[in-house]
Amino acid sequence: MKLPLVSHAVYGLLAGLLLCTFSPPASAEVLKLVVDDTIQPITAEYIGRAIQDADRNKDQALLIEISTPGGLLDSTRDIIEKILASPVPVILYVAPSGSRAASAGFFILESADIAAMAPGTNTGAAHPVSLLGGKMDDVMKEKIENDSAAFMRSFVSKRGRNVEVAESAVRQSKSFTDEEALSQHLIDYIAPSEDALFQQIANKPVKRFNGQVLPLNLVGQPVRLFHMTLKQQILDYILDPNIAFLLLVIGALALYAEFNHPGAVVPGTVGVIFILLAAFAFDVLPVRFAALLLILLSFALFALEAKFATHGVLGIGGIATLTLGGLLLVDAPVPEMQVHLFTALAVSIPFGLITVFLMSIALKAHANKVVTGPQGMIGDVGTAQTALSPRGKVSIHGELWDAVASADVAAGQPVVVRHLDGLELQVEPTSSVDRTPAPAAG
Repeated sequence: MKLPLVSHAVYGLLAGLLLCTFSPPASAEVLKLVVDDTIQPITAEYIGRAIQDADRNKDQALLIEISTPGGLLDSTRDIIEKILASPVPVILYVAPSGSRAASAGFFILESADIAAMAPGTNTGAAHPVSLLGGKMDDVMKEKIENDSAAFMRSFVSKRGRNVEVAESAVRQSKSFTDEEALSQHLIDYIAPSEDALFQQIANKPVKRFNGQVLPLNLVGQPVRLFHMTLKQQILDYILDPNIAFLLLVIGALALYAEFNHPGAVVPGTVGVIFILLAAFAFDVLPVRFAALLLILLSFALFALEAKFATHGVLGIGGIATLTLGGLLLVDAPVPEMQVHLFTALAVSIPFGLITVFLMSIALKAHANKVVTGPQGMIGDVGTAQTALSPRGKVSIHGELWDAVASADVAAGQPVVVRHLDGLELQVEPTSSVDRTPAPAAG
């Protein structure tokens, strides 16, 4: 009777150990990520991964420290959709002092369960900007404004914040300091640090988007920093329009070097990789195709400058069109997502000079007379060593060749090479005026 009892006790102990080993531990952490960038697809993917990780580890809250000038509307909507559906409370904290959550950042700030700002920060200026270039007509402007305003109202009212003031940031591009945002009920707290923010949150229950009200005591809880994956870091770097433009130009120059030196392999490989990376970035960013045509036109102007030697006129035109194409390449709603003037000039001028130089060398090489091999002998002048009637021997550059003449040639008479047939030269007699031999190569 004792053995079964002992066996049951052992099995129960093992089962308990296994449950403790393989069941996920209860977490009381706060997951934190830092968004100090424009709002674009990689940012949306980063925040989405953080929400999933916080849910999987049963974290108490997700803290997003944000500083952004704005970004793309589609990515903003994607982020807000993830925040509203998050099973973990989301805290948006505009920090450190001197930061901002402008344009798209204001939408994201208002969507959070808890909205907070550090002293000396600002938010707002959420008026939609056209991605089509130029000024919007009144009808289109009204449509976009109404759509953005309705999107703002859809979640601000459920968060218990000031709908009218929030809408004014969309329609009138109003901006707010941290104190103005707090006094007009756009945010919940002003805090100089995370610890101070957690102290304030502990004194008031949090109302979730689904209406659930729960206490949130984060004081003294460990904060775990959530990083981008290596893939996200690389893609986020490439999505900088300045980097994408640089990759495009370097890739084009490398491919040109490969075409002029077939078999070099390295320039061609580098060129293909760089152009593919640039193509990925331009597929995500709002790109003007007219700007791409300007960039192609600049390449054509560089080639024409090398061919016709217009004393730099076409070369300067190529640099100007390449610079203009770079500046107009990305039609983003904020300047931080556009190619900077310094970058455009720093890339266009050296690229133009290098391209014209390389093309001029290549064109001169193609235009030069062949001076090596059998073809290099055509047009050279030699001397008949024996009478050619029509066959005999001629001396060319100190070498004795079999030759056949188109007319009888006396020994010692100069002849000019017209054709090479195997190891036999076809020559013609030349007058005494043409006695000067062709200059040797080099």
